[in-house]
Amino acid sequence: MLIDGLQCGFFTREVFQDLLDGGFTCVTPTFGFWEGTLESLDAIGLWRDLVRENSDIALLARSVADIRAAHDSHRLAILPGFQNSNCLEDRIRYVELFAELGVRVMQLTYNNQNELGGSCYEDSDSGLARFGREVVHEMNKAGILVDLSHVGEKTTLDAINHSRKPVAVTHANAASIFPHKRNKGDDILRALKQKGGIIGCAIYRNITPPEACDKVGAWCEMVARTVDIAGIDHVGIGTDISHNNTQGHLDWMRMGRWSRVVNYGAGSAANSGVAPKPQWLTRPADLAKVHAGLKQAGFNSEEVDKITAGNWLRVYGEVFG
Repeated sequence: MLIDGLQCGFFTREVFQDLLDGGFTCVTPTFGFWEGTLESLDAIGLWRDLVRENSDIALLARSVADIRAAHDSHRLAILPGFQNSNCLEDRIRYVELFAELGVRVMQLTYNNQNELGGSCYEDSDSGLARFGREVVHEMNKAGILVDLSHVGEKTTLDAINHSRKPVAVTHANAASIFPHKRNKGDDILRALKQKGGIIGCAIYRNITPPEACDKVGAWCEMVARTVDIAGIDHVGIGTDISHNNTQGHLDWMRMGRWSRVVNYGAGSAANSGVAPKPQWLTRPADLAKVHAGLKQAGFNSEEVDKITAGNWLRVYGEVFG
């Protein structure tokens, strides 16, 4: 199996097939960033249509059993997720409703502070708000995985400690390996380990060491260094790769409707466009290279299975069954 904790962009049958050709079993696409409730419902509906039209090679997964069924039937499991909690529009009861619609992963904040807590790009992090604590507990009950990838450091630690189930950083890297506001400090990785959570190591160029974007072996060495911090049972893959992205889509991710001025997200004025693909990952099927790369980095077969799928399956099982 090969499980990716987060991807984004525009999916098509061709993308589904390319992922299958690369050995992928399950992917969490981004259903939304800044969208409110109605737009998020539209996104769920459009994804249902897309998967239904391609039911011979894809299925919507609600459980670990569905992911295994996809693997057994040579189809791609789509695990629905959002990169923000705007879809709730401040309504605690909507957590359960979105869970019943099949949403299984939700990030507390995206690039801005919101009603739940702080973001990684704010100058100061207020921590998990009262509403944020309520939402985390509601997500625990409803079976939605708490995602903390773009969340501020204090809010991240608060959520890890407050959650009654394991949480995830679905797509980021260790800040001690590559310093960036989007990456996570060692204290967070150790807290994830203590509470049974997971970090999905990213391949997004703006938050990944250049050498790890150039060669699969260097990326696997980065994963090994992450395992040294978080432990072998708490590291997976969360590439953050995008499909069929355009500058307009990138602008929406970075600015939404909240800004009149240019915002570069994880990029910069000198690096403002769509980030180039890693040299060793020009198409999704190339990710199959990580199995051999991880073994060359010193992992045995059991450990490779944990990183590529097993750790995600454990966390998914504990959160939504």
